[in-house]
Amino acid sequence: MSEMRYREALNMALREELLRDPGVFLMGEDVGVFNGAFKVTEGLLEEFGEKRVRDTPISENTIVGMGVGSAMAGLRPVVELMTINFSLLALDQVINHMAPIHYMFGGQAKVPMVVRMPQGGGHQLAATHSHSFEAFYLHVPGLLVATPSTPADAKGLLKAAIRDDNPVIFIEHETLYGMKGEVPDDPGHVVPFGQAAVRREGEDVTLIGVSRMAITAEQAAEQLEAEHGVSAEVIDPRTLRPLDLDTILESVRKTNRVVIAEEGWPHGGVGANFTALIQEQAFDYLDAPIQRVSGADVPMPYSRPLEQAAFPHAENIVAAALAAIETGEPV
Repeated sequence: MSEMRYREALNMALREELLRDPGVFLMGEDVGVFNGAFKVTEGLLEEFGEKRVRDTPISENTIVGMGVGSAMAGLRPVVELMTINFSLLALDQVINHMAPIHYMFGGQAKVPMVVRMPQGGGHQLAATHSHSFEAFYLHVPGLLVATPSTPADAKGLLKAAIRDDNPVIFIEHETLYGMKGEVPDDPGHVVPFGQAAVRREGEDVTLIGVSRMAITAEQAAEQLEAEHGVSAEVIDPRTLRPLDLDTILESVRKTNRVVIAEEGWPHGGVGANFTALIQEQAFDYLDAPIQRVSGADVPMPYSRPLEQAAFPHAENIVAAALAAIETGEPV
């Protein structure tokens, strides 16, 4: 095990997969000479050359389209989009080609590719550069969706994504790139899709955190125990498609109360989807309405105080947990 930053764990995963499989190659804006906008691809151009680490023009639809074509031809492209906001320019390729081709061709063609992109607020980048789009891509059949929150999962899930024969949307959070954690050195370390992580055991309430909110939920759990004597269980889904619903339901049957935290908008969000699934399959175990904590239903403000108020913090999750335990009323 080595301690490293989230971005370094991603870099390790890319390097190991480039060494393991000659069909893997990287492409995107500034991934080569500039080492990536967030330095995830640092050093890879020098090691593997321009054929396998390819700088591209500023054209997201073209980049993803090239990825689709090369994947259909037998390669395993890893496409980096500079931010998830720019993926809006590639939606035709993602939704009309990348996701359904395996089905449209009756299984005769595969699209084993990964689209990596960072998301999230907190950097004063305003409304068009601060999106959280997990729910958007979760909505599209044919795609797998990963949202790693720790350096170890960043490495393990990215390796799993690259090896998968399905197209994967791999969502990183900009705030997590500098976060440190223990990461297995073993090149064989792979985190399978569809296996949630129970980050903390608890008895009184289940906290489900998506992407960065998994870290925030752990902070909230510590605060709940220290200040209120509440034992909170924290679950990190890690992947949204496929979703490990069994682990979530097992926790709900134990605690009987649920708080779901996400950074995206509330209407049609991941929390709304989770709420429907839990109520459909564990309604009789609930002792209070499910609480949802989400980003504010507004375009992200540029003003730092307003931006901080527009996405969830630990105190928001704490308030929702206490409401579920004490009153059962939504916060």
